[in-house]
Amino acid sequence: MVATEQDIVKIIQEDADMMALLKAVRSMYLPDWWICAGFVRGKIWDTLHGLKTPLPDIDVIYFDKKSMDEERDKQLEKELHQILSPVPWSVKNQARMHNRNHVPPYTSSEDAISKFPETATALGVRLDQNEKVILTAPHGIKDAIQLEVRPTTYFLQTEERMKIYRDRVSEKNWQLIWNKVKIHYI
Repeated sequence: MVATEQDIVKIIQEDADMMALLKAVRSMYLPDWWICAGFVRGKIWDTLHGLKTPLPDIDVIYFDKKSMDEERDKQLEKELHQILSPVPWSVKNQARMHNRNHVPPYTSSEDAISKFPETATALGVRLDQNEKVILTAPHGIKDAIQLEVRPTTYFLQTEERMKIYRDRVSEKNWQLIWNKVKIHYI
């Protein structure tokens, strides 16, 4: 059962594969780093459905205004592949992603997570110095644990963003894997 933030932390801490991924990223000493999105949401939904599905990629984000070159992200992916391969790493510096997303600059990785399209995906985890899992959930965990997909308040603000949200949830087609998930198209 997954009902609280502590439950989410516990299921991740008890998953040796997830902990290995978190330790690999922590070993990179990236500023303001998190593994986010499907890494967390997928684990919650798998647990609630009694499944263990593979992740299409491992979304690693960090925030570094001093090194905003996209090539740096590609280099970090290569370094992570050397630590753990074959893992589908995807590394993105959130200090530059506002340009790609055509929005005002993010102030931190958590600010970027708060502006993800879906509340159930706006989640991230990282390790502290004692290997304790830290969870960030800018919109809370309610939608994720209740298997509900709805847009974040940021995406509700414009019809352009809502089109991105609708296209994304249609493309992801999460209900094929997790049949109890309810999508809110709004």
